[in-house]
Amino acid sequence: MASLDSFKARQTLTAGGKTYTYYSIPEAEKNGLAESAALPFSMKVILENLLRFEDDRSVKKDDITAAVAWLGTRGKTETEIAFRPSRVLMQDFTGVPAVVDLAAMRDAMVALGGDPQKINPLVPVDLVIDHSVIVDEFGTPKALGDNVALEYARNGERYTFLKWGQSAFDNFSVVPPGTGICHQVNLEYLAQTVWTKTEGGETIAYPDSLVGTDSHTTMVNGMAVLGWGVGGIEAEAAMLGQPLSMLIPEVVGFKLSGKLPQGTTATDLVLTVTQMLRKKGVVGKFVEFYGPGLDDMAVADRATISNMAPEYGATCGFFPIDQKTIDFLKVTGRADDRIALVEAYAKAQGMWREATTPDPVFTDTLELDMGTVRPSLAGPKRPQDRVLLDSAKPGFAESMEKEFKKAADIASRYKVEGTNFDIGHGDVVIAAITSCTNTSNPSVMIGAGLLARNAVAKGLRSKPWVKTSLAPGSQVVGEYLEKAGLQESLDALGFNLVGFGCTTCIGNSGPLPAAISKAINDNDVVAAAVLSGNRNFEGRVNPDVRANYLASPPLVVAYALAGSLQIDITTEPLGQGSDGKPVYLKDIWPSSAEVQSFIEANITSALFKSRYADVFGGDANWKGVEVTKAETFSWNPGSTYVQNPPYFVGMTMEPAPVTDIENARILGLFLDSITTDHISPAGNIRAASPAGEYLQSHQVRVQDFNQYGTRRGNHEVMMRGTFANIRIKNQMVKDPTGNVVEGGYTLYQPGGERMFIYDAAMKYAQAGTPLVVFAGKEYGTGSSRDWAAKGTKLLGVRAVIAESFERIHRSNLVGMGIIPLVFQGETSWASLGLKGDETVTIKGIAGELKPRQTLIAEITSADGSKKEVPLTCRIDTLDELEYFRNGGILPYVLRSLAA
Repeated sequence: MASLDSFKARQTLTAGGKTYTYYSIPEAEKNGLAESAALPFSMKVILENLLRFEDDRSVKKDDITAAVAWLGTRGKTETEIAFRPSRVLMQDFTGVPAVVDLAAMRDAMVALGGDPQKINPLVPVDLVIDHSVIVDEFGTPKALGDNVALEYARNGERYTFLKWGQSAFDNFSVVPPGTGICHQVNLEYLAQTVWTKTEGGETIAYPDSLVGTDSHTTMVNGMAVLGWGVGGIEAEAAMLGQPLSMLIPEVVGFKLSGKLPQGTTATDLVLTVTQMLRKKGVVGKFVEFYGPGLDDMAVADRATISNMAPEYGATCGFFPIDQKTIDFLKVTGRADDRIALVEAYAKAQGMWREATTPDPVFTDTLELDMGTVRPSLAGPKRPQDRVLLDSAKPGFAESMEKEFKKAADIASRYKVEGTNFDIGHGDVVIAAITSCTNTSNPSVMIGAGLLARNAVAKGLRSKPWVKTSLAPGSQVVGEYLEKAGLQESLDALGFNLVGFGCTTCIGNSGPLPAAISKAINDNDVVAAAVLSGNRNFEGRVNPDVRANYLASPPLVVAYALAGSLQIDITTEPLGQGSDGKPVYLKDIWPSSAEVQSFIEANITSALFKSRYADVFGGDANWKGVEVTKAETFSWNPGSTYVQNPPYFVGMTMEPAPVTDIENARILGLFLDSITTDHISPAGNIRAASPAGEYLQSHQVRVQDFNQYGTRRGNHEVMMRGTFANIRIKNQMVKDPTGNVVEGGYTLYQPGGERMFIYDAAMKYAQAGTPLVVFAGKEYGTGSSRDWAAKGTKLLGVRAVIAESFERIHRSNLVGMGIIPLVFQGETSWASLGLKGDETVTIKGIAGELKPRQTLIAEITSADGSKKEVPLTCRIDTLDELEYFRNGGILPYVLRSLAA
């Protein structure tokens, strides 16, 4: 539908010999809109979106004026707006359940007497299959082929289902396995910076924007594409034409100046930025980068910084359009007419940055001189816990004392059966070049290759207990490493290609060699992983590894050579050279000039064009996946991968009235920083768990379990896996010595019988008992994992009560009809002295509930004493309130489309 265009902004623009229609911000200013030149560039994208979609219903004229009035309010007033992204990006872990939901909605539409074709994406959707390849084989030339074969053998049902979706839904494309990581494919190919569509015979141009079902969707902010991660639930609604309800954000300006010194990398920079922004506090805010440091900063470096927005807590990490953007579009092989449009459009809209462009107005600012950045790692458990490289050894020793409580044992070493080596605490058992954060950046990938070349020339080799792997985020990387003659050296150190996908960064590190795993577990060794990823939460990378450190690809190679965090690689030798002399890191570290010369010689637009020429075609494996075209999906009741979810069972056109929560039991008491990995793990499924028992009851062998992430299309597995992370600690469950027990357990009340959380939830459901969960600060941090909300819903949880929520997870809870509640002031469940045997009643939900309303929880202890606790309802907008009243966003959309 055409905009009402109250400010007469609709104009035409000619670029590259073509004429485009667009909504001009300067023209709107001529027709009554207040001056907007000083707005942050990211806010100009929001403003254009409102101008283009003005309909006096979801977008009113007042919303447009409020966006410009930001210059006065700086985002401090809570103004709700509707944002419509240009497109949606998915990966297969989160994409499969989204397509399952769409297929289920088609069935439900038929049941309601509607047209199933109404369930169709209305904006372009790209699903990139990147999360399923596992590092089973490594360190050999056949690792890549073997891992691909295993991937298809394990995921045949899922891939058949996705290929059906590609044929059944309009505007839905699948990038087959083995192509790369969704964010890197987005950066190198899918994203356009300025998007176009044909409507009524006109070509309309507008800023490229998106939401993605992965929190690192923000990576593309590095090329001035506004986007962020959302849960699959919100993404499905966006696909089906629903606007994204949001508050006009605060925008924090991050001023960059200076240049990185010799010996540092973009990884060191982003770890520094992440630590600074975490300390600043930017959760729920936009971050926009500005300053003279951008003048010479390549898009690859910008994308590395933008990628880790979830780790520093921001909604996005935005860079404006400038000449570096144009340079990147050219080298990655974008069409000439699109490049011409990007430059002309940005200049016409006041979205083009020059070195002389005045700094925008921001809500708040902070600054970094990049010349002060030093080589760094982050770990052992959180991305924001940066440690300087020269402090990594004492930092690990401190963690052994304070975190792992094993300081007295730090020097102990243990024999590995059947080998000629032993292992000890801090030994690096995984060294993985992985993740779009870094593998998209030629400077660190070429740097790793050159360091490997220099190490091999000196006669160094990786330590025998290190599982080494190289998993680039696109085939382009594999080709330029080969072309530059660097892959041979990486191979010599065990960094053979293992796949083109996320691998170790998301927990697909594969099993360690059996003898090493046994030595670790028999002796309670605190083993380490060093990976070029963006997440190092406990229990994520590998079940045998407790200390996980993020590092640049060159440092990953260096630690594979050194073999231990108990070696200071800045002062101690990495090993002995073939000449018998010690070799130090400084002896093999390549210069910045050499790295740049290799980039210029080996990375060309022709390389990108050839690799992306048939991006949706796939290899012979993909072409061999056969599907039957049909409007609705034929569910296989025997499938353990894809099942029709129960969200729409018995659904009627009118939602049932919302009720208060009365006499609910407490399913879990959790502390701070409970991640979505804790709530809904993506990794290994244990045989002795509810999910493992379910699979075995369906004749699935333990070796064929695959991971939770690959089984997200089956609610029966996923609800059993909710709160099942091996490292999660429910504070109400303690051993006889009083220590909190790890794993997905709770105490069933009354009586206090210890059992799996899933088993207790089902027992409560049979008794008709509602459930609540209590938590500390930053509940739901980490991946934008909708199953962390879906699983919680299916367990019967009505409310989650926390000190604070991560942005995406809070939204996902509302999207599943769960009410998020926040303690007021300094109150916490711990300060209230809760033990887990209390009952909880929350009134006011059934009445005229309003966004951010204060509700009172009446908590009754086992002795009959009562406490009244004020809570803030974190249903933030009127749209969210409608979703909640409908039992979630998907029932709301389905009823709207069926009406």
